Amino acid sequence: MPEILSVTVYQIDELSAAAREKARCWYRDTLDAFPWWDAVYEDFLRICAVIGVDVATVSRRSTGPSSVCDPCIYFRGFSSQGDGASFEGVYKYAPRASHKIRQYAPQDEALHAIADQLTALQRWNFYQLTARITQRGLYYHEYTMRIDVSRDSPSDQDMTADAEEGVTEALRDLARWLYRSLEREWDYQTTDGVIDDAIRANRYTFTVGGDRFS
Repeated sequence: MPEILSVTVYQIDELSAAAREKARCWYRDTLDAFPWWDAVYEDFLRICAVIGVDVATVSRRSTGPSSVCDPCIYFRGFSSQGDGASFEGVYKYAPRASHKIRQYAPQDEALHAIADQLTALQRWNFYQLTARITQRGLYYHEYTMRIDVSRDSPSDQDMTADAEEGVTEALRDLARWLYRSLEREWDYQTTDGVIDDAIRANRYTFTVGGDRFS
């Protein structure tokens, strides 16, 4: 015969310390189902536009009548050897990149250095350098990006000796910057305080042992 069972449920602040930590672990495990990285991606795309990188996109079907374009940005992290971030696209000279990046991110010396290096290399090559960036392999980090540097010279003049290596390293530094930004965002999103706030906002309830109830 049917039975009616009575269960007492608790808010996050009503749990014991051990049960609260179990509830937090449950919430952390759900984070990959949500695009917690969106703000980092948006910031990265703005930075790329300033520096001169046109990040590639890929279309996917959405629930609406039109498709959605996602940037070709990839990452894997954050605690294993080989973790990192990569991206695909095309790099070309962007006028006043060094000045504009300092306006956008005045305190970020790593971005300043990347923009300065690319600008200097372009100057020495009459602003004719282009780099095509593609992802290869199953892992995602700066060394899984294939970077093909060329010079679009009307007179078929070769690029300077340091151009290919310099552009490649600058773009890999940009991928390293992206990974560090993603790692900082993940660390922030998984702090106890942020998780507790999210649990409260969603009004999740738990059993006395910290198991999710509703």
